[in-house]
Amino acid sequence: MKEPGDIHSTMSLRLPLLLAVCLAILCLRSAAQEDAPKPQSPSDSPAQSQTADTDPLTIFSHSDSTRWYLGGQLNTIFQMHPGFSAQYSGPNSLRDTAEAADSRVLTLYTGYQLTGTTEMLLDLESAGGRGISNALGLAGFTNLDVVRNPSLGSTPYLARVMVRQIIPLSQDKVEAERDPLHLATQVPARRLEFRVGKFSAVDFFDLNGVGSDSHLQFMNWTVDNNGAYDYAADTRGYTWGALVEYYDPKFTVRFLEATMPKIANGLRFETDWRKGRAENLEFEFHPKVAGRDTIVRLLSYANHANMGDYAESIAEFREGLTPVPDITATRRQGRVKFGFGINTEQNLTRDIRWFVRGGWNNGQTESFVYTEVDDTAEIGGDVSGRKWKRKHDQVGAAFVCNGISHVHQQYLALGGLGFLLGDGALTYGRETIFEIYYNAHFWRGVFGAIDLQHINNPGYNQARGPVWVPALRMHMDF
Repeated sequence: MKEPGDIHSTMSLRLPLLLAVCLAILCLRSAAQEDAPKPQSPSDSPAQSQTADTDPLTIFSHSDSTRWYLGGQLNTIFQMHPGFSAQYSGPNSLRDTAEAADSRVLTLYTGYQLTGTTEMLLDLESAGGRGISNALGLAGFTNLDVVRNPSLGSTPYLARVMVRQIIPLSQDKVEAERDPLHLATQVPARRLEFRVGKFSAVDFFDLNGVGSDSHLQFMNWTVDNNGAYDYAADTRGYTWGALVEYYDPKFTVRFLEATMPKIANGLRFETDWRKGRAENLEFEFHPKVAGRDTIVRLLSYANHANMGDYAESIAEFREGLTPVPDITATRRQGRVKFGFGINTEQNLTRDIRWFVRGGWNNGQTESFVYTEVDDTAEIGGDVSGRKWKRKHDQVGAAFVCNGISHVHQQYLALGGLGFLLGDGALTYGRETIFEIYYNAHFWRGVFGAIDLQHINNPGYNQARGPVWVPALRMHMDF
């Protein structure tokens, strides 16, 4: 029988080799397709070329004319990291010995159009596997698919159930792409939309065409989402709420009132809205910059919940009331955590896009829902594979720099634990993450990706790391 150290050593050697082999196969396949002679036929025509260019990116074709919508997706991610230097570790640290983990998310999307302006949507989901170190020790965790409570298992659950109501405010209509959250293929150019039910706040807020999809783009929590946006959600990422959106050809405004969990990273919601709720407001603009399409989103939010206070936790510790600062001992109903965000994206050319995100929250109140980030700055972009004759392939790169408030730093340095972080001590440094991926399209709705992340100061601790996290992903859309 192999000792654990031998197993970790074997993993550390085999996975980079496997990644290199996969990358070589992708490169050879791309080169072969680019260099292969293209047969000419009398039947070739622009119309046929256009049809080939719009082949469905799902395993099964979906009709745009039926009232029903039925689809699904399967996403699997395998990640590992080798051992890294750490002067000390605590209860919530990223393990400094080599480890590997895999996650699986299976979603069934259903929908029905009652009328041209009324839709009902219901999604079932199963999330299995786990993240490295059980998703502890990093503010910018490496896999957005991971459920932060691995004891939940892969039992299917209701992810989304909602009613969408469109209220026309103009006669002219615009084309709309059908997807699991939007069934109408034509909508009024000016309109109100109402949604009531269960969904994820980031289904609609802080979206970004370059960096929001962990199934086809980046994988890191704070690359795909604004890390300082502590959006209302249970441990699986969903909430109950009411959303209203106003659409105009030049801008969009959306507002969400949503439920908060009873405890940090909890599964049960506070049903008394006087005790727990969240307000989210976002303005979205569509200006032209240097003649190119640009989107700018300005976000604000306020969470009301039974949350703790970092300064109070430190004061109680210094008074000898607790052996270490304990944020849970200072929880009070009615505390407010608020923050702001900016999110922009722009097309540079037909095949190159870039994006910028920034976020801040008050940092005094307990990090309660998403992750332990009080301020963040991010820049990244992607390139279409069209240039090397693989139009549905994509390569992307992003850099994000996360930080926490001074009082949050003190709390962790004195041995306090958050719901994700806690090394027992802290030599503070901003957590910086660089991520790069190559996403390859194999056939219809089948994709595979190679991803690599480099994390400096994991958990904001200069005494630990840096660490490399390579990954493989397989994704299928049905």
